Amino acid sequence: MAAEITLEFKKTFLGRASLTAHFRCPLDPPSVTILFGPSGSGKSTILRCLAGLEQPDEGTMSFGDEVWFDATARMTVSPQARRLGYMAQDYALFPHHSVEGNIAYGLTGLSSQEKKLRIDEVLRLLHIESIAQQNPTQLSGGQQQRVALARAIARRPRLLLLDEPLSALDAPTRAQLCKDLRRLLTQLAIPSIVVTHDWTEALTLGDQMAVIVDGRFVQTGTPQDVFSRPTNADVARVVGIETVVKGTITEMRDELATVQVGTVALTAIASPSLESDVFVCLRAEDVTLELAGAAETSARNHLKGTVQTITSLGALVQVTLDCGFPLTALITQSALRDMNLVAGSHVRAAFKAGAVHLIPRN
Repeated sequence: MAAEITLEFKKTFLGRASLTAHFRCPLDPPSVTILFGPSGSGKSTILRCLAGLEQPDEGTMSFGDEVWFDATARMTVSPQARRLGYMAQDYALFPHHSVEGNIAYGLTGLSSQEKKLRIDEVLRLLHIESIAQQNPTQLSGGQQQRVALARAIARRPRLLLLDEPLSALDAPTRAQLCKDLRRLLTQLAIPSIVVTHDWTEALTLGDQMAVIVDGRFVQTGTPQDVFSRPTNADVARVVGIETVVKGTITEMRDELATVQVGTVALTAIASPSLESDVFVCLRAEDVTLELAGAAETSARNHLKGTVQTITSLGALVQVTLDCGFPLTALITQSALRDMNLVAGSHVRAAFKAGAVHLIPRN
């Protein structure tokens, strides 16, 4: 049997909600597993239980052939004995210790010379040698993140747990450090579990992903598979699919389905075995807007619509339409200007059959 982390437990969190964890995470080969979901779904609670900072109410946890927690046997392994690295969401650096002092914390059982070698090693690895003598209050958010990560890996853990490691950073810094973190995790080759609610971080960092909604694991798979093929409407909404509406398959020819959504008929690629009652899912970036009267594109679906709202997202603009059902499109600022769109404008929404993802409603 391949080595893996196994979670089979229940836990009350936030004082009221119930978390049910049934999850397996491979240890070999070392990979990065993303725990993904909205705030309050139980992601951080799972990480803290793994770290030994909280205990489940019932159930078991194991790391390979080691049992870390067994409620029935009233047995738990201490956080120190689990030999893992844990990075808290707020970094939890000691303000009155230098960077070196923060990294040295927890390096018990090593001689002074071994500690110095280990600290120098992670300083070089994280490219923070120049700030070794500074205190955390003198550092930028990106530097603090690197110091917290250096402290977590200095013990050479068997498992690395990162709780929202990039959430405290501004957007430009977050984007760059996300790429750096992926390179570092690949280089370290330590099994890692990363909590995030940001889809770009999940896609950049993760080898596999588990989606958690209201304390339940609802889908696992590669990040690409989960984001492109959610298994139910809850997952679709959590992973950021903007349009999720009810539909009914009225005709199936080969793998092309005709789907009725209110008074509108859509064409989608679907398996012939799919049941008729479905959710229709469309990502905003897959919807193109055309002015009424313009030549039609090769897309299978062309719907008349009326602009409801326009929301600026920096270089992009989110446009919500009434096409007989609510539909969201994502266009550039220049496209908005070229089409002179305002609330009430009449447009045509176009999207390919392959962009329509159908999920069984049961």
